[in-house]
Amino acid sequence: MNHNWTYKKLGEVCDVLDSKRKPITKCDRQSGNIPYYGATGIQDYVKDYIFDGRYLLVGEDGAKWGKNDNTAYIIEGKSWVNNHAHILKMHDDAIDAYVRYFLNGKDLNCYITGAIVQKLTQAALVNIPIPLPPLETQSRIVAELDLLQAIIDKQKAQLAELDNLAQCIFYDMFGDPVENDKGWEVKKLWEIVSEDCPISYGIVQPGDGVDNGIPVVRPVDMTHTFVYRQGLKQTTKEISNSYKRTILKGNEILLCVRGTTGLVSLATDELKGCNVTRGVTPIECNVQNDRWFVYFQFLTNAVQQHIAEYTKGIALKQINMKDVREIPFIVPPLSLQQSFAAKIESIEKQKAAISKSIAETEKLFEYSMDKYIG
Repeated sequence: MNHNWTYKKLGEVCDVLDSKRKPITKCDRQSGNIPYYGATGIQDYVKDYIFDGRYLLVGEDGAKWGKNDNTAYIIEGKSWVNNHAHILKMHDDAIDAYVRYFLNGKDLNCYITGAIVQKLTQAALVNIPIPLPPLETQSRIVAELDLLQAIIDKQKAQLAELDNLAQCIFYDMFGDPVENDKGWEVKKLWEIVSEDCPISYGIVQPGDGVDNGIPVVRPVDMTHTFVYRQGLKQTTKEISNSYKRTILKGNEILLCVRGTTGLVSLATDELKGCNVTRGVTPIECNVQNDRWFVYFQFLTNAVQQHIAEYTKGIALKQINMKDVREIPFIVPPLSLQQSFAAKIESIEKQKAAISKSIAETEKLFEYSMDKYIG
């Protein structure tokens, strides 16, 4: 810590205004334009307000606390805050944006209490020690972190724009699969997959994980367009071999059939020999259908709504394999599908370059956080 920095308890640099909250009923939330905040942001709008000014909100839910979880954020203007967030008003020696970065950059699990319902209580919150540099230094730190965060946000927005562009290209070339105003041939999913693609469930019980085993893809691993080997849970070779029908070749579309049904990702070459769990089914296209084209058709409202219609269950939502096999797909000429795929490959190269830049900027952001606050 720099010689002109001090350590204080959080309660010494702010007032916690939780006691100023009042009960609010469902009726109170029927109309109005005043933001009604909770631990994760705006929950609703109300007709009246309690707070007027600039405050730092800190979530109470202990299950959400961890480094870089962004459970502290700033609100401004007239508002009402529910009892799932603490309301902090900074004193003159602390900048709320600096405190926000501090709280979001620290793992505060040691301050969480409660056996059944874990919470970051007000008593624990006010006793958290915080390094406090002079105001000028706080402002400089906030400016640097804000700049890096703005770069990251802009780059992520570029990724979203490229994803939207890809979907626009699909609709421009092929139209809406439901209306099918271009008159394409329509086939069921089982008719456009390879002969040795069973459209089957994966491993039912992969076990608790082993070292040097066979990596398996779970629905939770399908967070991006591509799924890579690193970080995948592993099962034994014996278990994997008992589900040979779903051992991957590395060229499949991966469809989530349990939980968030309809979620899709693409297997990469490095997944060859890996497997999938019960919630994922691998789909290998036949030679008359391009993987990129089929993947983007899975993303259309037409296919997603079809999957939603056939998804059953309350506690655990899932779609039966019989219904998956019967999903209708438009089938334009392969040459047109390949033309679309070439455009997507170009977009994916741009996305890869931006993603690499995001990773580098995030690394610099984390370095700055550790240097100033860690």
